[in-house]
Amino acid sequence: MYRRSLRKRVAVAFGICVAVLSVVWGFAFFAAIRLSEDRVLVNQLQRAVESYPALTMNPRGYAEASSLPESIREWGEAAPDEGVYEFTTEDLHVAVIAVDNEQQRAFVVFDVAGIEAESSEDWWWLLLITSVVGTLGALGFGLGMIVMRKAVAPVAQLAKIVEGIDLENLSSGDHKRIELSRFGDDEVRMLAETIEKTLERIGAFIARERYFTGSASHELRTPITVITGALELLEKSDLSAADMAVIDRVRRSTKDMRTTIEMFLCLARETDEGLYQEQFLVMPLVRQAIDQQRYLLNDKSVDVDIDFINADTDDRPSPIACGHAQAFTIAVNNLVRNAFEHTLDGQGPITIYLEEHALVITNKVRSEADKQHPPIETSPPNGYGLGLGIVQRLCERNGWSFSLHVDGTRVNARFSW
Repeated sequence: MYRRSLRKRVAVAFGICVAVLSVVWGFAFFAAIRLSEDRVLVNQLQRAVESYPALTMNPRGYAEASSLPESIREWGEAAPDEGVYEFTTEDLHVAVIAVDNEQQRAFVVFDVAGIEAESSEDWWWLLLITSVVGTLGALGFGLGMIVMRKAVAPVAQLAKIVEGIDLENLSSGDHKRIELSRFGDDEVRMLAETIEKTLERIGAFIARERYFTGSASHELRTPITVITGALELLEKSDLSAADMAVIDRVRRSTKDMRTTIEMFLCLARETDEGLYQEQFLVMPLVRQAIDQQRYLLNDKSVDVDIDFINADTDDRPSPIACGHAQAFTIAVNNLVRNAFEHTLDGQGPITIYLEEHALVITNKVRSEADKQHPPIETSPPNGYGLGLGIVQRLCERNGWSFSLHVDGTRVNARFSW
């Protein structure tokens, strides 16, 4: 599939690293064995030189236990089993063999005094071996890091390129920074090609989005402007009260549509031009939303209890929010509209409570007498045709939060900033 597969390169690199370390360890163990052999022979020869010319035979054979060296004679007379025994204190190694139909024991004694290393010397040898093993381990680790880094270098290179791309401000030419020619015919090239195509598509989408929002902003606002102008001309005519009521409804719907169009265009744009960082007073916008939606209660006997902090008897400052003022207006209008629209006649009051960092709206959707009946399923509220889903999205874009809690006959909406 690929001429130089990344998986094969990693496997080969791992294999080379293991092979090299195995060879190094093999030579190290071989050298240790040869060194031990030479050391034993040299020590044994040195002991013979020290006793020259009266050379003693080592090891020695003993046919009877009574002839053993005095330090182990008592042990030999106890008829030990066949095998090899070590007497550390006496520096003796003894082999017990059976003779005469396995009824009698013979002994071969090897005196290692002066041949085996002293305890202090053993510690030096242990330190030397530990140093060698540690050095080989460090070299093996370094070799492994070098080999593996070289094997996965294309992946690291691609990651560095992608890291340098500003995903928040993509341009139409960012996909060209990948440069497929720098990667071989392997999985990394396939991944780089996929990323390049994805960035190209995203760049094209952003270009189309900017063109659409620029064109739609004019094309959608023009009919609203025409309708608004026509309404102003009609208001100057001699119209009946019923006609004026219709014109008033059209004016409100036109204003709502203008606000909705501007908000949708704002949400569709990739950039916000700083509109999501402005600070504004909350109370005027809430009052405006209540006044605009109060007509929904004209034919209902429903009271509205409004509790604002910073009332005439409250010295606390008016709440201030940070974000998109128009988005805040859309969200509050939607929540107030839902409460006014879905509260039935005589099922008030609707409570609107403004805190320092939250707006709480509570309304009844059923009377206490309706509790015994199963609730009737209704479609979700669609203030401005946006619904609560768009309120949630507005909150996400501005760093606000929204929650809706239905408890029996009451609906509690909490909008925090």
